[in-house]
Amino acid sequence: MKEIEKLYMFYRDDIYRYLLSLTRNPVLSEDLLSETFINAITSIQRFKGQSSIKTWLFGIARNIWLQNIQKDRYTVEYCDLLRLYISDSVDERLVSIEKLDRIKRLLSQKDRRTQQIVGMRIQGYSFAEIAERVGIRENSARVIDFRTKRWIKDMLDEEGLS
Repeated sequence: MKEIEKLYMFYRDDIYRYLLSLTRNPVLSEDLLSETFINAITSIQRFKGQSSIKTWLFGIARNIWLQNIQKDRYTVEYCDLLRLYISDSVDERLVSIEKLDRIKRLLSQKDRRTQQIVGMRIQGYSFAEIAERVGIRENSARVIDFRTKRWIKDMLDEEGLS
């Protein structure tokens, strides 16, 4: 039990700030932080070491936040979900309104299937769930998602909005 306490002490502030950036609610962020570590304790045996422990904990926190949205029908801004979708790191600063508008316009240029895949990914669906609903292989959903994110980033870089 000492090791989980060390993890909690070491990562709690970072995870709390991350959750606070998502919820904008200190009380809810504290609750989600607790749930994150409870979930980590109960699923530590599934941690395979394919990522850092910090990345794993942030993934749990993100999933807990998404579950909370679905469970409580907590209202979330579309920009918050887009920020999660396009960011490579949890430390990325908030995305500007101008950039979000441009991302929406860029996505509208893509075919319906790509828009559906991206939309489902933004909403937190797994690639397996997306593949099943869209009627494609899981790997195809991953490739479409990856290429779309890369295309968006390239377009934003060209326009100086990155």
